[in-house]
This record gives sequence, structure tokens and C-alpha cells, in this order.
Amino acid sequence: MIKLHDKYFKKFITEAEIQEAVARMASEVANDLKDEEPIFIGILNGVFMFFSDFMKAYPFPCEMSFMKLSSYHGTTSTGEIKELIGLSQNIEGRTVVVLEDIIDTGNTLEELHNIFKAKKVKQFKIGTLFFKPEAYTKQYNIDYIGIEISNKFIVGYGLDYDELGRNLPEVYQLHTHNMINLILFGKPGAGKGTQANFLKEKYNLVHISTGDVFRYNIKNGTELGLLAKSYMDQGDLVPDEVTINMLQAEVEKNPEAQGFIFDGFPRTTAQSEALDNFLTSKDMTISATIALEADDEILIQRLLERGKESGRVDDQDESKIRNRFEEYNQKTAPLIDYYKAQNKFYSVNGIGTIEEITVRLSDVIDQL
Repeated sequence: MIKLHDKYFKKFITEAEIQEAVARMASEVANDLKDEEPIFIGILNGVFMFFSDFMKAYPFPCEMSFMKLSSYHGTTSTGEIKELIGLSQNIEGRTVVVLEDIIDTGNTLEELHNIFKAKKVKQFKIGTLFFKPEAYTKQYNIDYIGIEISNKFIVGYGLDYDELGRNLPEVYQLHTHNMINLILFGKPGAGKGTQANFLKEKYNLVHISTGDVFRYNIKNGTELGLLAKSYMDQGDLVPDEVTINMLQAEVEKNPEAQGFIFDGFPRTTAQSEALDNFLTSKDMTISATIALEADDEILIQRLLERGKESGRVDDQDESKIRNRFEEYNQKTAPLIDYYKAQNKFYSVNGIGTIEEITVRLSDVIDQL
């Protein structure tokens, strides 16, 4: 896994696989044009590595040239083709083979046909190292194809993401984070922490507890920790933006994770919206919000027993426990409505053995 700018990419095509495809294409073209002296034209910038390796593998006399067209910005095609650098040679009556790094929609190919038709070439052929058949929208024939790939954004071997990644000898695919991202709700004593530990192991998820993240940043004196402490020392609430930045740092520490369990955040609708916006910026989304439901009286007895063992003062006073439950109800109700509107809210019976509750949670997750 590599990171370029703000996105992660995973290895997709090895250097050996690329070189095998290049050698095969050079052999196919040589077999077709052995009686010609073609001019090969590379479409810059992305083709430079492919063009170089192809020409080293091509066995017969030929000429080479380059032209530059552009239709990409970021990870999406603008659809608008601009010829930035034109040809200097007179190619009228010549056999021309244009080599492309990648063909997806075919917009560039359409423009190339228009350009070379106007130049009255003898014959025009097109070869591309990578081809996305799912994205292709044109009717023009592609004469030589190296490797067909799915309609995912790739970098490496000349291809870039906003100018980074061209120098990589292999090809990487955009990591689209097809992952499970959960928010766990539950009143004190509902077993949220216990279940989070089981779920993170079972589904290879990373458990992000807002409380733990705050304590880590403050204890280690990170920039965000110092900023959060400055608010807390004044008796103010830490702004949502600071919390989100802490969560972002935790997410970026774990690029290989299959997903995340968010615990302790969000607590308000505004925080839910902020979390959604942050995840969207990372090509991620909340998969489900799961609430562990349990009868208050059962939870109170559970907490009082826990208080005897742990010595936690807030677990030894029934009135304080009931106040915590009331605060939970007040804060959680709007969040439940928020996630119900997205069809992402699930209620799970939190009474039973740990194993029974884990099975219930897993049944929900397995359906996502």
C-alpha cells in the first residue's frame, strides 16, 4: 500500500506482468508491420515508460515521435481533449502507430482519429498498454491491447495521480475502501467495549475510542493533544473539528484496515455530519450504526456489581447511573433519527451471554 497526496493505492499489476505484456505487443506489431517502416507516436506524459520499453523490444527499422494531449485532472477525466504539443514530421502517406498508456472512455482515441485522418496517413493503428472495456464508449477499433483492467483509477509505470506516481515500476490501483465502518451505541454497562474487542478481531477492524484517542494525544503532547487540552483547561468543550482531526490521524495510521469501529463519537447530529464529511473525503462511509439495547434495571444491577469490583465511583451510586442513562437517551435520540434516515440504524438485544450478543451483532454485520 502506498499513499499519494490524500489517497491510498494498492499494488495491482507487477513489473514482470507489465514487461510480458509489452514484449507481446511489440511482437504482434512487428509481425503485422514487418514490411513497413512505421512511425511510432507516443502520447505524453503517461506513455514514456511504456514507449521506451516497447521500442527496445521492437526489432525492425522505424521512426519515433511524440505528441501530448490531456484530459485528466485528479482521478477523473474532464472529457475535454486538448492537443498541447503537435507533430513536427510530415507523416502524409506513412504508416502510423500511436501508442497510448491507457484507454478508458475513448475520448482521446476519437481525437487521435480526427487528427491523423486530417494528416492523410497511409494507415493508422492504435496500441494501448492498459484498456478499460467497461468505461469505453466509442466504436473505434483498438488494434493492440496489452492488459485489460477494471474501471478503477491506476497509477505507476508512467501514470500519475496529480503528477505523483509516474516513476513506479509497477501499477497500483486506487484503494476504494470497500470496508465495514461501524458506530456502536449503548448505555453504560451494555457491553459496548467488550463487543468492540470481539468484532475488531473477527472482522479485522480498528477500534477507535474517542476517549482513548484524547488520552493518547494529551499524554504524548501531540499538536492536537495540546490544542484539545487548551480548551479543556479553560472548561470549554473541545471543538468537533479537533476531534475529527484526531480521528483522521487514527484512520490514516491504519491504511490496511478492513474498517473501523467508532466508539464515543459522534454524540450529536452535527458530529455525525462532520464524521460523514470526513469519511466521504476518504472514499469511505458509515456502514451501520448499531445500538446494544438492554433494560435499565438489568444494566443498573450490572453496573453496581462492576462498581464493587472496579472501585469506580460512578458505578456505585444508582442515582448517578440513572442520570447517565437519561443523558444517553437525550443525546442518542437525535442520532438514532439521523441514521434511521440513512437506513443505517440497527438495534440489537444486549442481554445474554457475551457469545450470544456477539452472534447477534455478527448477523447484522454479515448482511451489510
